[in-house]
Amino acid sequence: MAAKMRNPENLVVGLDIGTTKICCIIGEITDEGIDIIGIGTHPSKGLRKGVVINIESTVASIKKAVEAAEFMAAVEVGAVHVGIAGGHVKGFNSHGVVAIKGEEVTAEDVDRVVEAAKAVAIPQDREVIHVIPQEFIIDGQAGIRDPIGMGGVRLEAKVHIVTGAVTSAQNIIKCANKCNLQVTDIILEQVASAEAVLSADEKDLGVVVVDIGGGTTDIAIFVQGAIVHTSVLSLGGNHLTNDIAVGLRTPSVEAEKLKQQFGLAMVKMAGEDDLIPVPSVGGRPARKLPRRILCDIIEPRVEEVFALVGREIQLSGYEDQIASGVVITGGSASLNGMPELAEEVLKIPVRRGIPQGIGGLVDEVRRPKFSTGVGLVLYGAKHGVADRRFKSTDERIYQKITNRMRIWFKEIF
Repeated sequence: MAAKMRNPENLVVGLDIGTTKICCIIGEITDEGIDIIGIGTHPSKGLRKGVVINIESTVASIKKAVEAAEFMAAVEVGAVHVGIAGGHVKGFNSHGVVAIKGEEVTAEDVDRVVEAAKAVAIPQDREVIHVIPQEFIIDGQAGIRDPIGMGGVRLEAKVHIVTGAVTSAQNIIKCANKCNLQVTDIILEQVASAEAVLSADEKDLGVVVVDIGGGTTDIAIFVQGAIVHTSVLSLGGNHLTNDIAVGLRTPSVEAEKLKQQFGLAMVKMAGEDDLIPVPSVGGRPARKLPRRILCDIIEPRVEEVFALVGREIQLSGYEDQIASGVVITGGSASLNGMPELAEEVLKIPVRRGIPQGIGGLVDEVRRPKFSTGVGLVLYGAKHGVADRRFKSTDERIYQKITNRMRIWFKEIF
């Protein structure tokens, strides 16, 4: 039977360039929504804590992941939405005010007030990744989501601005370009993950999404439907693996396998008599050790991660406005006992987030480790309609912020 012909205009590709894995997910826009039609993953070589440190190794890993997704979907990928993370990413809130030109607010007024909110001093070595609207205020009336068409004389905008190191963004674009891929957009990874795992009700009530990856833990706080705080912790699943490798004197590759197969975030979940095989280094014979020893290594490190998450929530000043609690996702969130330990440390409800709102290869991607990849596809489909055609590869991402804002006001509110 002949393969189904797909319209390239309806394809959206998410490329999650992570510290431990590269994940390429191909989605197709249908009348019903988004269908996932291709998935490719490959171990990541060349990144540390979310930042590219070896371009050639990263390029080789990206090629393998993209080829696997292309083979599954029977399509050729040309443009991608790429995730960005790392300790260099900083987010802050800003505020702009303009006079309304006519009798009612126009799209031009909205563009001007957003530009006013963006008019803050940003160091030359940083660039704007996102300008996310939170709310608009007309003549003192707050809480307005879409001001276009409303009457007034004074328009204010509250926005959340995310910036990243220019070099980190450029290296990500360079790696994609070397794979003959053009970068349609660069998206903060926790913003993408939130797109895949959070419901509209959770965002409205107030929620924290915590994406625990291999090299970083990415945090985003939503209040009244809008992002109010973003941050990145340089701590992730690789630190657990390193602790296990040192504590049990086993190679890192074996430590990762032990973590995935036998790891528990809480020691009390392990049986008293459970024994696990632990490979040794240097050709020595494998040993049998109590499973509790492994969990004794894991639990303190996971506690440390959630203690830092709790401190970040406190520092944000929004801890009293997150009625929906915390949603944890990312590869490391699959560890058994993670939500339970997080609840103990944070003292608020915690659930594990898996990708929602998609069709197609649902069973294959309904796992926390695919949240960012699926989220990039959903984000691209929702916000990137005008950007889906190929762009020149040397176009700077921040030059498209204005276009992206226009799409936001039409679609997000």
